[in-house]
Amino acid sequence: MSEFDNLIEKLLELKPELTREEIDEQIKQKKEKIGAGYLTDQGALFLIASDLGVSLSEPLKVEMGLKDLYAGAKEISLETRVLNVSPAKQYSRKDGSPFYLRTMTVYDTNSTASVKLWDDKANLPGIENLKPGDLIKIIKAYVKSDLNGAPTINIGSGSNIESIDNNSEIPSIENITKDVSELKEGEKDLVTSGTLDGLISSMEFTNSRGNPGKALRMRLKGKDGSSMRVVLWGKDESDIPNMISQGAKVRLLGVKIRSGNQGLEIHGSDSTLIEIEGGKEAEPVIARVLSISQSENGKNMILAVDKNKNTYNISDYSNSTTICSEGDVIECMPSKVYGNSITLDENSFVRKLENDESIPSLSQLRTKISDVKVDGNYCVEAIILKVPERREVQTKSGESISLSEMFVEDDTGQIWIKGWRNQARLIDKCELGEIISVTGLNAKAGLEGRIELFLTPFSKITKKN
Repeated sequence: MSEFDNLIEKLLELKPELTREEIDEQIKQKKEKIGAGYLTDQGALFLIASDLGVSLSEPLKVEMGLKDLYAGAKEISLETRVLNVSPAKQYSRKDGSPFYLRTMTVYDTNSTASVKLWDDKANLPGIENLKPGDLIKIIKAYVKSDLNGAPTINIGSGSNIESIDNNSEIPSIENITKDVSELKEGEKDLVTSGTLDGLISSMEFTNSRGNPGKALRMRLKGKDGSSMRVVLWGKDESDIPNMISQGAKVRLLGVKIRSGNQGLEIHGSDSTLIEIEGGKEAEPVIARVLSISQSENGKNMILAVDKNKNTYNISDYSNSTTICSEGDVIECMPSKVYGNSITLDENSFVRKLENDESIPSLSQLRTKISDVKVDGNYCVEAIILKVPERREVQTKSGESISLSEMFVEDDTGQIWIKGWRNQARLIDKCELGEIISVTGLNAKAGLEGRIELFLTPFSKITKKN
């Protein structure tokens, strides 16, 4: 029962000669007399009680569910579970004085809500030890609307949060976790899980207010094999393990679903919790160098393969791979391994090893076009059948990006090879009739269900004639 309904019941007990319909009508008349926008139903009820000579001035300690929240509610008590907790941040008031604010998201059987902890309450003892799924009691909180009009629970000087250990009907985190394949546009405050599909990358940017920002990007694959793009705003590599295996299980707590340029996307914030299978310590990788190319800032971008035919994209920020040539077998100690993405920095080492015949060479890895399958990574050798073409493609956001494409074949079939942005330049250098070897291609489903090959930042095109 909501706080308002409790107050109605209280007034009916004190004035049994009244009916609920009569009270509702008096509330309507009181609000019309005072003027729209100045009085809530609850405020009108307090004035009516005063007119009748009874007092409802003592605030009620009301137990309510999240779905019953409304702006203006005071002294509410809630039993709920933690979904995520953000770090406390310091801000400045208009007069320059500092204050702290911490946000958290909570959920119960059928709803979620945002909680704001102000000033000293942002650093309540034990608040940083709360984990997703923990059962808590919110005591004497008040409710205000956020910028979108949604009711937000506020923990001020007279409020508190306590951990409790009761049996509860509120489901566990595991029971509210949705597979990536089950997500729908517009959902928010979600817990979702999937497996890592490809690379994890970080980016830095400047937002519309001119402030620097950061984000993590990845793709997650669901149980049905479909994958979805993920952008976690305010997150960087310090939020994830240094060692993450290919196909690692991932769970994200506190995300929402939006429509992007390529379909639905998962978006998170600095409050989102990231759970990824992995460890803090990287392990040595022994692999054969298949190709070496350079990025725009001059760092080596290496495609390599190990004895199990796992391919790796190696980004060298340390210049330690200058000792390597294509075909060499190397051992490296990465600073980070995200799936098949390896980062080398000043803390890494690289050394050349004797040739190991158990590690396949490029010729052994080449795939016939007829054997290419969606989502695979390939190296192919083919002849160019059509003059490469470049065109500009406009995204939903209005950005114009380059796309180059060429049609090639080997003795088993034909296929399109395409490159976006910087990779488009590689195709522009190719000509009709050339035989080319291309490393580091990713296969995707194109129009009418046909498979197409796409260049990546680690791709290299070598002309054979």
